[in-house]
Amino acid sequence: MAWWPQQLLGAAAVAAWLLLLAGLAVQVRQRWNGQREWSRKLVHIGTGVVVLIAWGCGIDRLVAIPAAGTITLLAALNHRLRILPAVEDVGRPSYGTVAYGASITALLTMDWPHHPAVVAAGVLVMALGDGLAGLIGPLVKSPSWSVMGQRKSVVGTGAMAAGSLGALLLVQHLAQVQGLPSPALPALLATAAIATALEQVALLGIDNLTVPITTGWLWQLWSSGS
Repeated sequence: MAWWPQQLLGAAAVAAWLLLLAGLAVQVRQRWNGQREWSRKLVHIGTGVVVLIAWGCGIDRLVAIPAAGTITLLAALNHRLRILPAVEDVGRPSYGTVAYGASITALLTMDWPHHPAVVAAGVLVMALGDGLAGLIGPLVKSPSWSVMGQRKSVVGTGAMAAGSLGALLLVQHLAQVQGLPSPALPALLATAAIATALEQVALLGIDNLTVPITTGWLWQLWSSGS
């Protein structure tokens, strides 16, 4: 397939997915207005799929990086202006959505497209792990504690750990299918544990930056030794 048609097809697939996510978030906010976190986490989890679409469609860095940067800028504007409250309005100060976009942009800049599994690991751990923690943790009562004013719980932390490991195992499988290096299971377990520990410090949504970048770095570090 020629370069430009392939890139346009990939960009169209990403745009269609993001528009679908935005529409679903609005619907969730309207239907369950008392659960403002749900629509935000829907977008949070769904955004991780964008990396898999970009990987599968072979989107070039010349397209991926500017697109990610633009989306991050739009997220910053939305944080300021609340154009799409279903994405931002959670009733607490947080720059998580902006930090999430910034971390994706940083990973793409450092590793795309030569190390797609590095980017996918960092993004999907945050998408699935943190997303599930934010959804399940508040719904299921369990012992909890506070870290820098942020409530954490046994169930939420467990969801983060399980979601992180699940995401890493998925990326490991995709990497192996394509003949790319990937960490062994003990390294994946250690990465999931470190990501879970980093997620505990979530003041102002800073974990949306620390978790993906650290996870991507660990994936690359331990892949090179496999």
